[in-house]
Amino acid sequence: MKSRPIIYAFFVILAFFMIFFMPTGNAFGQTPKKILSIEAFDMLNTVPDTYLIDVRTRAEYQFIGHPYQAYLFPYFFFTFKPVKEDEKFSYAFSAKNEAFADEISKVFKKADNILIISRDGTRSALAAKDLIGAGFKKVFDVEDGFEGAEFPAFEDSKHHKYYRQLAKRNKIYGFEHRRHYGWQWWGLPWTYEIGAKYIYPPDLRPPKK
Repeated sequence: MKSRPIIYAFFVILAFFMIFFMPTGNAFGQTPKKILSIEAFDMLNTVPDTYLIDVRTRAEYQFIGHPYQAYLFPYFFFTFKPVKEDEKFSYAFSAKNEAFADEISKVFKKADNILIISRDGTRSALAAKDLIGAGFKKVFDVEDGFEGAEFPAFEDSKHHKYYRQLAKRNKIYGFEHRRHYGWQWWGLPWTYEIGAKYIYPPDLRPPKK
């Protein structure tokens, strides 16, 4: 019976150390929660202090369109350098926007619900991790993106490779086109119009002399 007070004291001390001395946040391996576009839209409509951040480039935001009331904070910028991959040319992205997390921290609170969207979920996954590292507590990665992945797309790498080969060989309509998944595919509201409050904040500041 004498051991009970000792055991009780041990657990009290352990609880004290867990509350006051154990690391919190990203030290426990906190990761962004992955959601689909329809879930993001529902959160915007029903959960207070929820904001949608578009991490694509300025050109994509303006000319391809963007979700209604999405804030622009580019994670990368376009360059004028063409690159070739799998017999296709595209313009390369710049290095990561080093001001990305700092600029978002100037506008939003660390306890806000931050929803991150990109073209197909690739950049949003990187950006969401950066925000977790910057101390944001509630970060959500909209994994299907604004345009969605190139059709067809599968999470399983073997299925992805196999069915893409079949689609290419049989000249399936829509092969390698987007909008078979994502925000636009769900029919969620989007626009080409850009409101002043949604522009990337540094673009509104006077240029340095």
